[in-house]
Amino acid sequence: MYNWKSLLVCTALIISPALHANSLSECYPDWQQKARSLGLSKDITESVIPGLEHLPRVLELDRRQPEFTVSFSSYFNTRVSEQRIERGRALIEEHRSLLNRLTQEYGVPAQYLIAFWGLETNYGGYKGKMSTLNALATLACDPRRKDFFTAQLFDAFSMLEELKLEPSVMVGSWAGAVGHTQFMPGNYRRFAVDGDGDGKIDLWNSIPDALTSAANFLNNLGWHTGERWGREVRLPENFPYLELVEQRKRSLSEWQQLGLTTAQGNKLPAEDMQATLVLPAGHTGPAFLVYRNFNVIMGWNRSEFYALSVGHLADRINGAGRLAVEPPEQPRLSIAQVQVLQERLKELGLMDGEVDGILGPATRQSIRAFQQQQGIIPDGFPHPSLFKALNISQADSGEPVH
Repeated sequence: MYNWKSLLVCTALIISPALHANSLSECYPDWQQKARSLGLSKDITESVIPGLEHLPRVLELDRRQPEFTVSFSSYFNTRVSEQRIERGRALIEEHRSLLNRLTQEYGVPAQYLIAFWGLETNYGGYKGKMSTLNALATLACDPRRKDFFTAQLFDAFSMLEELKLEPSVMVGSWAGAVGHTQFMPGNYRRFAVDGDGDGKIDLWNSIPDALTSAANFLNNLGWHTGERWGREVRLPENFPYLELVEQRKRSLSEWQQLGLTTAQGNKLPAEDMQATLVLPAGHTGPAFLVYRNFNVIMGWNRSEFYALSVGHLADRINGAGRLAVEPPEQPRLSIAQVQVLQERLKELGLMDGEVDGILGPATRQSIRAFQQQQGIIPDGFPHPSLFKALNISQADSGEPVH
């Protein structure tokens, strides 16, 4: 049986210096110089920056995001719950006047704005408690996504001055997102709107500000008024899975010719509207055709699981029923297990991409190639049969991934 444990040890050694760093002091001088060049205040350079603290938990969470490690069923069922659906319907009625105005002005239907709010903070129930500045500083001093988070950190500095905030007020998620709709500082500065007309923008405490800002952000991302996000579909038994290539778009008419129907078995509209097929749990789970607004949702959060959850939650809030095919229960894969899978595919000459523990398009295409060789349905999904065929154990990697 292929031994993934040695790879896990090597991975831990590679990331341990960043995970166990205990100071940001080496990054202070560059940040202070940059702050001066941007004309930020003396308080930022001499008080705020030297007072920033390293948060080890932030780096742990950055390496273990649920979109990378949990199964679709676990992710989806947790986020699209009956309680969240009923609460969303109640909030649409409570904020009907505001939501109608936002739909008219920005073109985004109410159920989507409520769905984003529900997934981001459970309708304001949990907006995060981590220091935004410390979280961003920790990520900005870490090499993995240094440029992105450095930009966000300096947007946060600018927010302090523009909104006249105290650093202690700026709290949110481990990744630096804040408020009811979890805006990153850059998006806060560019897209946040005063929705209640009080002369200030407060995404932490003002629901009208938060929902208006969400509508403005989605509009700027390119929301297509009058179009849905996608739909659940049914595949024929003889569906040609080898043609399932990531981001391969076809018109609804072409998907219909390949035998796809609606989830209820009816014909798809014979239209030129472009759609991409998504199988988040492989051929044993639900299938979706997604449209342009799905890509807009992905512009908010790059997780495919997230976008599917937002879309379906919006549908349910708007009165739609449950999925025709429920997401099947599937084993949870650790990042280390996916890395071993990738290593094995590389050894077989089927993968050229990076061994990063993420089931991205390149990895899925490599899985399809192996599945085709073995006579397994080539859906690009890491079923237990795939691990068995590759002689890889799916035993738990030890430390659970949260």
